[in-house]
Amino acid sequence: MERDIRNKRRTKPIAVDCFAGCGGMTEGLRQAGYRVIGAIEIDPKACEVYSLNHPRAHLWSDDIRNVAAADVLDGLGIEPGELDLLGGCPPCQGFSTLRTYNGGRSVHDRRNDLIFDFQRLVLGLKPKCVMLENVPGLYGDRRLTRFKAALSDRGYNIEAKVLDVADYGVPQRRKRLVVLASRMGEVRFAEPCRNRVTVRDAIGQLPPAGRSGDPLHDMPENRAPRTKALIRAVPRDGGSRSALPRRFRLACHTRSNGFKDVYGRMAWDDVAPTITTGCFNPSKGRFLHPTAHRGISMREAALLQSFPKHYDFSSEFGKVCVSSMIGNAIPPEFIKRHARQLCTGSA
Repeated sequence: MERDIRNKRRTKPIAVDCFAGCGGMTEGLRQAGYRVIGAIEIDPKACEVYSLNHPRAHLWSDDIRNVAAADVLDGLGIEPGELDLLGGCPPCQGFSTLRTYNGGRSVHDRRNDLIFDFQRLVLGLKPKCVMLENVPGLYGDRRLTRFKAALSDRGYNIEAKVLDVADYGVPQRRKRLVVLASRMGEVRFAEPCRNRVTVRDAIGQLPPAGRSGDPLHDMPENRAPRTKALIRAVPRDGGSRSALPRRFRLACHTRSNGFKDVYGRMAWDDVAPTITTGCFNPSKGRFLHPTAHRGISMREAALLQSFPKHYDFSSEFGKVCVSSMIGNAIPPEFIKRHARQLCTGSA
């Protein structure tokens, strides 16, 4: 890869993706017109998927705590202030509603402080714009207050909002915190779209799973006969476990009224529920296909996350690993819309 961009005629804004995962933010930035020249990711399998889809980006397969701003500048052949955008989604497990019981308790997770390593790179690289994405639980946290103050002190205009990705062309409900910052002018978020993209829009035209020729769509399901019968009994197109005959009602569901979406079907003409790392398993959410008697395929999960239909997730890693990468990813369409607006608003 040609790393010294100073001697190349620049036709696109350049970006670096921190906590890159399998490449959701990079894909969104690419679609928004950026050239992502560098990325940082610690997980080796996610790095492999990232490199398959974004081979021209210089990838640091390392813990971000080991990557200095000088390493990035030297590795990419750029100077402080030359980068157009630095983006990232620090691991969010410590702020998730499941781990904090909807904010009812504090969780001590070392990953919560990785936002300050992102901050360190912002201050060292001095990008024109910054995009940080995370779970809503970070919104009221003191760490975000410190992060915003640090960037404001360096001349950045900064705004934070909790948004639903379904309002920005992604066919699923998913609340996310977005922080945008610019030292080139005021920042503006993208405008919500008028019409939501539905499950039917996203996956309705796919061939039947199992014999499609797409390894991600054809990954097999291995379920017990009773589970198969239970799935067949769930009413099609949005049906829930509450409609199951009594013989299929699990004791744990009888004792608890929570997690009502488990063993539920998606509805064709609505957005999907949040695609999580457990999206391969209908016992973890409303992850049954609207009409077929199966869970959604991993290709369907990726499309509901707004990845392109040919994005390569290396199916040989297995369904659990692939679903984890897909569920942890940032929806590219969501990033594309806000990155495009950020670039335009700061030009």
